[in-house]
Amino acid sequence: MSKILRVAALACLPLFTLPAQAAGDAAAGAAKAAACIGCHGVDGNSVVPMFPKLAGQHAAYLETSMKAYQSQERKGGNAVQMYGMVAALSDQDIADLAAFFSSK
Repeated sequence: MSKILRVAALACLPLFTLPAQAAGDAAAGAAKAAACIGCHGVDGNSVVPMFPKLAGQHAAYLETSMKAYQSQERKGGNAVQMYGMVAALSDQDIADLAAFFSSK
């Protein structure tokens, strides 16, 4: 009986996993990060307290944040500055930038 339950549980596992996000390319993200380094630092480790450190953050968090700035759902802080910075980014650009900064 317990073997049947284990098989059933494993069969249902894909139903409870998070949806896959586009895979980002960290090397491509490094090439696209020029506009980011002024505030967030060359490697995502900002030395200015008002600009958050991006280095080492989870890629999914960075992607979600950039998309929330793009849709202007994210408010407060430096949101207005970020609206313009991410407005023209494609989903692949966002995934690449997220991969780059999360790899630091």
